Amino acid sequence: MMNLLSYIVWNPDLEAFRLGPFAIRWYGLMWLIGFVLGYFIVKRLYKEQKIKDELFDPLFIYCFFGILIGARLGHCIFYQPEDFLTSWKGIVEMIFPILIGNDGSWLGQTFGFYIIGYAGLASHGGTLGLMIALWLYVRKTKLSIWTVLDNIAIATGSMACCIRLGNLMNSEIIGKITDVPWAFIFERVDAVPRHPGQLYEAIAYAILFGIMWYLHKRMPQKIGTGWYFGFCLTYIFTFRFFIEYTKEIQEAFEASLPLDMGQILSIPFILLGTYCMVRAKKS
Repeated sequence: MMNLLSYIVWNPDLEAFRLGPFAIRWYGLMWLIGFVLGYFIVKRLYKEQKIKDELFDPLFIYCFFGILIGARLGHCIFYQPEDFLTSWKGIVEMIFPILIGNDGSWLGQTFGFYIIGYAGLASHGGTLGLMIALWLYVRKTKLSIWTVLDNIAIATGSMACCIRLGNLMNSEIIGKITDVPWAFIFERVDAVPRHPGQLYEAIAYAILFGIMWYLHKRMPQKIGTGWYFGFCLTYIFTFRFFIEYTKEIQEAFEASLPLDMGQILSIPFILLGTYCMVRAKKS
């Protein structure tokens, strides 16, 4: 029998702090910290490469909206299409960070809807959205797409680590039941010990950032070849593919699939990352 006292009991407050009537949640705060870290890391890289400040300034506007829109659409389309694509209520909730009242009206308590933020963001969709946003950015700035992708890739580990820590604070994307001594009991979910999948990913992404920063110092000439971008994709989504074996499925329909949705969506990114690394080596 499992000794529940041996495990880490996890049930933090969703709110980090309040500013008057506004609650700042841990998840949103970790997203913000991740973006701020990414901002200063990439700004330093641009400075090292003597890229003009005016070309850097719009970058994170593109990144913010690209990741947010892509992550939101990715979750709604790949994980919950039956909830978001089958009614006007679902489509509105997909686009706006609100929850409409059960009667479907816009009146009633709190005018019939509640501002809850975006409950459901998918990293695969966020990655695709980021790539599209960066393509639009380079069309405007005329910078090399490979230079921009490599710079963002070097900073990605720090941002991804913060986002997964936000998932941990939300007790979401939980792991399967286990008896390992570092198991977490997510009280908001149930009372059994589970793999802390979010923490595994956060640690892996922090290590990725350390590797990328070290390599860019040793091999700055590779920036602009696409090698760092390829390495980043291959590392993240290969790890993501295997870590899925420790996670609970997010939606019921995944139980009938040979691989879960996270693994299926990881394969194209692994192939793309491998291609970019091979291409960079040849060039």
